[in-house]
Amino acid sequence: MAQDDLLTRIQDLDHSLQSIEAVADLPKLREEIESLQTQAAAPDLWNDQDNAQRVTSALSAKNAELERIEGLRGRLEDAQVMLELAQEAEDAETQGEVAAELGRLSKEIEALEVRTLLSGEYDPRDALVTVRAEAGGVDAADFAEMLMRMYMRWADRHGYTVEVYDTSYAEEAGLKSATFAVKAPFAYGTLSVEQGTHRLVRISPFDNQGRRQTSFAGVEVLPVTEETDHIDIPEQDIRVDVFRSSGPGGQSVNTTDSAVRITHLPTGIVVSCQNEKSQIQNKAAALRVLQSRLLERARQEREAEMNALKGDGGNSWGAQMRSYVMNPYQMVKDLRTEHEVGNPSAVFDGEIDDFIDAGIRWRKQQETNV
Repeated sequence: MAQDDLLTRIQDLDHSLQSIEAVADLPKLREEIESLQTQAAAPDLWNDQDNAQRVTSALSAKNAELERIEGLRGRLEDAQVMLELAQEAEDAETQGEVAAELGRLSKEIEALEVRTLLSGEYDPRDALVTVRAEAGGVDAADFAEMLMRMYMRWADRHGYTVEVYDTSYAEEAGLKSATFAVKAPFAYGTLSVEQGTHRLVRISPFDNQGRRQTSFAGVEVLPVTEETDHIDIPEQDIRVDVFRSSGPGGQSVNTTDSAVRITHLPTGIVVSCQNEKSQIQNKAAALRVLQSRLLERARQEREAEMNALKGDGGNSWGAQMRSYVMNPYQMVKDLRTEHEVGNPSAVFDGEIDDFIDAGIRWRKQQETNV
């Protein structure tokens, strides 16, 4: 690549990075970090463990955000210096190194730029994800388990923490449903574009005649509630049932009635948690899930009129949004953005960032067009 082209590319990346720095508001971010550091240094911090975890988690997330932006700025400045030295010395090898570094920077800055599109009220929060088998029998249950693994692998690739609240196994194979939290900055805003119905077409491994089967699984994404949400759930509004946890095939994995199912009587919402050893822990986790569902219900009610005006943007629970085809050809295609790849195996192994980025850009475009 010619030196003038490299210089133009540096200028373009600098402009993009300036926009990111403006949206992130670095002076304010540094002030927030300083305040959190003061709170984290308090000798009585761990007297309130919930608050301590909130402070330390927020401090870690904001430090990581600042380091990421400052790191990109430093690398871009270094690339400019290297280009100037290469130009003076007529060093083609160094110029090639600059071109390679700019390619890497371009991808990282573009990924960070997508984050600036997440401006919703709950976008910065952790995500509560539920995957459910829908039409398709045992193939749908197996597909639901494949999707759960896909999100687990995606989170693992990014170093995000995942906490599983409930797993309901199907009798023959796969999952009836699973609920888990992804704990990372902007996890909800990022994963919310995954909500909808996913469709799998393949030769069924459960069909003795080797016929092609189409199956469906649903993905629901909610923001995790925080103390400021004030979701009041009176005791008389819920029914709590306890039962023994079960694993694949229905076998019991616990000898005590530690699993908890909570029914919210006014709305009929039912949630359960069986992955903790203690009944108290399972009840607390189930209540957090119920609060998230009630928070989303309240948000939907507030936005009902707006949604009626702009129509369904393709993000509702029942909206089919992505197809995974493994026979007669190999393809994964998002039906909203038209983004597609020819390697389903990589997608199921967690390589979904391009789909997520395209979904976020598509959603922003839909909001702009309203």
